[in-house]
Amino acid sequence: MSLFRNLSIAALCLGLAGVAGAQKHNHQHAHVHGQMELTVAVDGPRLVIELASPLDSIVGFERAPKNDAEKKTVESALAKLRAADQLFAIDPAARCKAGDVDLRSAALGVGKAEPEAQAGHADLDATFTFECGDAAAARYIDVALFTAFKGARQIDAQIATSQGQFKRNLKRPTARLAWGK
Repeated sequence: MSLFRNLSIAALCLGLAGVAGAQKHNHQHAHVHGQMELTVAVDGPRLVIELASPLDSIVGFERAPKNDAEKKTVESALAKLRAADQLFAIDPAARCKAGDVDLRSAALGVGKAEPEAQAGHADLDATFTFECGDAAAARYIDVALFTAFKGARQIDAQIATSQGQFKRNLKRPTARLAWGK
């Protein structure tokens, strides 16, 4: 391998480590209703999407459900989140198939969530893993979060791929998260 390629791979790994570290401490993100954060990382044959969102943006409230209607809202939202292939349509050139989905919310008692940092505020975090034939070929993801969750108004995204690191913002109704050249 050339020195340039080795340095490029090292830089990408450092970038992915920074992204992973930021997600591990997900409560450092700004808690703004209507705003979601996505981190997209291409790592070998995998494309991993991390979602961090105020619970209000997904279900309309930030606590455990109090009645049957709220329980149904939560069940519906969790079902939508578990259907990763319906929320994220990855560039067909990457030949990706949805894999594991990990959901975490202390307020909903889902997954191994960290305790909520701010009283009165609750989040939902998720990790979506896609197994791909050629993950590096992906140049975009069509994101259906605005359609699935009416409380979502803006998505701030960070993308780390072999093509580089990118930052993008989507505002309703824009659905395509694109990067690269």
